[in-house]
Amino acid sequence: MRLLIVEDELKTGNYLKQGLTEAGFQVSLARNGLDGHHLAMTELFDVIILDVMLPDVSGWRILQSLREAKKQTPVLFLSARDSVDDRVKGLELGADDYLIKPFAFSEVLARVRTLLRRGGTQKVEDVLKIADLEMNIPKRKVQRAGQRITLSNKEFSLLELLLRREGEVLPRSLIASQVWDMNFDSDTNVIDVAIRRLRSKVDDNFPIKLIHTVRGMGYKLEAMSNAS
Repeated sequence: MRLLIVEDELKTGNYLKQGLTEAGFQVSLARNGLDGHHLAMTELFDVIILDVMLPDVSGWRILQSLREAKKQTPVLFLSARDSVDDRVKGLELGADDYLIKPFAFSEVLARVRTLLRRGGTQKVEDVLKIADLEMNIPKRKVQRAGQRITLSNKEFSLLELLLRREGEVLPRSLIASQVWDMNFDSDTNVIDVAIRRLRSKVDDNFPIKLIHTVRGMGYKLEAMSNAS
């Protein structure tokens, strides 16, 4: 599970990141509102832990921007502001929970797990489809035009990412962070090699091409009659 923490207080951010990482989560930490807003808008997270009082862009504004963009990732607000009005404001803007500072880590962890069990308001599809390609997530099964396609674990994760972001151009850095959990190194061609292998299985023997290169930008999944 991927978590995003947006917290400008150094000790609090490090404390949360260390604890949640040790609890088995993949954690990204943004130390200001602008970086947090960018990550929340461009990457996929299961829960966002968001400080209200940030020095550049407030947590209120970040949450409002996410909900206006129809992004329903569950958000847990953290704030030293403990008035009823503040809590009500956060919930009315679309927050899923509100926790007052100072807090015990055990309570943060319990609330994150509750949000994950609840799944927020975002429905995660078990079966993804495009053209004649179908991916069944629970069964780890992919088929195209009725033919079974065998994928490695990384290939499966890569195809799932492309399917969930159908039509979007995904930069190599995003693919690297979400599939390989690593920072993208321009000297490494692991992404390009993986795309070629996946394309050979998913596209080569079929007239409608799905995986496309967007030169200088990245890759996208889209049904087209000609390969890119």
